[in-house]
Amino acid sequence: MSASPTPSLSISATDWLLLILLSVLWGGAFYFAKVAVLEIPTLTLVFGRVAIAAAVLLVLTQLMRTPLPRDRETWQILGVMAVLNNVLPFTLIVWAQIHISVGLASILNATSPLFSVFVAHALTADDKLSSGRIAGLIAGFIGVVLLIGPDLLGELGAHLWAQLACLAAACSYAFGAVYSRRLRGLQPITVATGQLTMSAVLLLPIVLIFDTPGIVMSVSRAALWALLALAVLSTAFAYLIYFRLIARAGATNALLVTFLIPVSAILLGMALLSEQLAPHQLAGMIAIFAGLAAIDGRAARVAAGLFRKA
Repeated sequence: MSASPTPSLSISATDWLLLILLSVLWGGAFYFAKVAVLEIPTLTLVFGRVAIAAAVLLVLTQLMRTPLPRDRETWQILGVMAVLNNVLPFTLIVWAQIHISVGLASILNATSPLFSVFVAHALTADDKLSSGRIAGLIAGFIGVVLLIGPDLLGELGAHLWAQLACLAAACSYAFGAVYSRRLRGLQPITVATGQLTMSAVLLLPIVLIFDTPGIVMSVSRAALWALLALAVLSTAFAYLIYFRLIARAGATNALLVTFLIPVSAILLGMALLSEQLAPHQLAGMIAIFAGLAAIDGRAARVAAGLFRKA
């Protein structure tokens, strides 16, 4: 496993475009899972998601002639990443969505960058806390709450274990993002394929013992299409983008996607379903974009430069 130079951990214009695309893909995951889990048991759904995604990426690596790791150490790291990024959070979120709404799950999922800044600050040398980043993260999270609707906060406490499950998943994502830095020398497709393959391997015996995977043969077409979309779009393709973002911009910056997921969902609703933008949604978008601008820092640097020249 070869080493690579430490990235600058800044966010370029290309990275912002990737974050937006990833937000669309992962925003869809909440809805695909909500449809599929009505007919497919939780563990079977999570296993199907990672197994299909792993199969797609394994075919892609063969077509691209991209070699997979051969050493035990790398596969052990991929196994830990599989637990932190897939097995644990996917299971917790899918189970939680049986009991709570997509909107509340999205709000709780948006705590991932908040967890990430503290995990990265504690465990890394080049991804530290700053006043601008903290202010931006707080503004972004407030924006998510405003965007989805503060009334959803009234649901807090109604299904406490489901809500704690979403928070645990968000924390797991934060540790997984930081832990993935151990594989900087590998291509994103290699990391994504290895992680999802290990996820399928780890989940298979659990599903066979504790779940009923055969039920997939009798579910509706809607549930099957939701599972396929969840696996191919929101998992295989999404993780290719995600690991590229981590390599280029850092773990905390990559998890900013959770702020953009609700924005993408609402804008898609306006474009495809002719939905109207409510005042609280506009306020939420403004807060999110202000927070992201603070984290990015370029607007502040330009303003400071103009102030010095004045």
